[in-house]
Amino acid sequence: MEPRVNLSKSDPAAYAALLAMNKAASDSADAAGIDPKLRELLKVRASQINGCTYCLRMHTRDALKLGESTDRLALVSAWADSEYFTAVERAALALCESITLVSVDHVPHGVYTMARAVLSDEQISAVAWLSAAINMFNRVAITSRYPVKP
Repeated sequence: MEPRVNLSKSDPAAYAALLAMNKAASDSADAAGIDPKLRELLKVRASQINGCTYCLRMHTRDALKLGESTDRLALVSAWADSEYFTAVERAALALCESITLVSVDHVPHGVYTMARAVLSDEQISAVAWLSAAINMFNRVAITSRYPVKP
């Protein structure tokens, strides 16, 4: 594969700002009571949609370290057709997917209504910021072609 500019190294100030935004999003998720395993599932799902192998591998490993089951990780791409996920997880995953695919459906009213039914305003905000952060990381890693080696 042809080498590309590593965006995180070529503009460390911009990357530091992304890291700071991600930390703020994680802190907000903590304050809102978003389970750390759910945070990783959101990152896995967005990375699946975006095709970011680097982030997908990282967050799958992080989820496993937190005690997430291999069954749930295997089914996160089909969460809507599975009984493995709670109402809160389903709402967060739906919202994350819609934010990731914002150019397709602009976060439809039905998805937002589903989220409002089971998530607090703080949790909706946290899921949105976590989704924005992982989507940014996916774009940096994909554009830079971060290597993924066994």
